[in-house]
Amino acid sequence: MKNTNYHLHLKGYVGGCDFDRNYVDYILARNEGKPVNVLIDSLGGSLATALSIASAFRAHGDVTVHFVGMNASAATIASLGAKHISIDSSAMYLVHKCSAEFFEWGSLNADQLAEVRDNCEAAIRDLNKLDNNVASMYAGKCSKKQEALLDLMREGGWLTAAEALEWGFVDEVTQFNEEKPVLTDAVASAMAAAGMPIPNLPMGTNESLLTRFIAALASIFKPNKVETQADPIEVKSKTSDENQEPENTETQVSNEQNQSEPMKRLFKLVGAVLKQEDFAVGEDGVTLTADQMQCIEDAFSERDERNSELTEQVNALKAAPAEKSNSVVDSPHEKNEPASAFDGFAKTVNTAKELYKMVP
Repeated sequence: MKNTNYHLHLKGYVGGCDFDRNYVDYILARNEGKPVNVLIDSLGGSLATALSIASAFRAHGDVTVHFVGMNASAATIASLGAKHISIDSSAMYLVHKCSAEFFEWGSLNADQLAEVRDNCEAAIRDLNKLDNNVASMYAGKCSKKQEALLDLMREGGWLTAAEALEWGFVDEVTQFNEEKPVLTDAVASAMAAAGMPIPNLPMGTNESLLTRFIAALASIFKPNKVETQADPIEVKSKTSDENQEPENTETQVSNEQNQSEPMKRLFKLVGAVLKQEDFAVGEDGVTLTADQMQCIEDAFSERDERNSELTEQVNALKAAPAEKSNSVVDSPHEKNEPASAFDGFAKTVNTAKELYKMVP
C-alpha cells in the first residue's frame, strides 16, 4: 500500500480531543465535494460520538477509512458511514454488545432495592435497543442477518484483519509495500549520455524530484568526446584551395568558431573549487578532467569532515555542564570576524537538517 495523505487521524478515546466530532465536521467542511482519507486507531469510547461521526461520513459521501492497530467498539461503529473501509494486515477488529456504567454502594431496604431493580431493568431495555441498532448498522455493511451480528457481538473477541474482511466489516486488507524506484526514459538517456552506468530498475513514467535532479546533473557532466587522429585543420585544408596556406585556414576556422560560439554561463563557486576563474558551461555542457573531478571530491570530503567536527563540538557543548562566567560575552569593543563561505554553508546545511526533522 502506498503512503496516503490522511486528512484526519482519529486516535484514542472516541469522544476525546483526538476523536472529536467537531473537528471531524471542520475537516469535512474544508473538503466539501472532495475525497477525504481517515486513519483510525482506537479502542472505542462514546457510542453517541461514534454514531454522530458515522452520520457525518455518510453525509459527506466520499470518505475512505483505514484501520491500523487495535480497533474496537465505537471506533468500528464510526467507520460505518465511510464509502470504503480498509484495514492493515496486522491490525485487529472487535465488536461487542453495548454497555453502561453501573455502581451502587450502601445498605438498602426492600423499597430501595426494588428501585435499583427497576432502574436496572430500564437500562437493560435501553441497551437492547442500542444493540439492535448497532447490529442493524453492522448487518447493512456486512450484508448479513442482524441476528448473526447480535450473536457475534454477544460472543465478542478480537477478529484478525482477514476475519474482519470475511465478515464484511472492511472492504480491503492492505499490505504496506515500499514503493519501488523506477527509471524514466529521460533519466536513462541522460545517464547514458553522461557515460553513467544505467541501473537495473523497472521503467516508469512519473519523474520524482530525485530523478529530475539526476537528469539535471547528468546534463552538465558530459563524457569526454573521443577525438579522431585526423587533424580537423588538415581535413579542412584538403577540401579547400590547394594554393591556400594552412595558417590562413586555421585563422578562418578560428574566426568561424568565435562567431558561432554560443553564450556560456559562468559558475564562480564551481570555479573557486576547481581553482579556475570564470568557470563557464556552454549549451553542450562541460568536460572535466580527472584533476578537476578530484578537486570536487576533495571539497565534498572537506565539507563532510568539517560538518562532523561541528557536530562533535555541538554534542560536547550540550553534554558539558554550564560554566559560570563574570565576563561580558558580547563586548562592544571586540570585532567579530566575518564567517567564511564554508561556515555559512555548514550552518545552512545543519539548519536544513533540523527543519527536515521537524516535518511530520
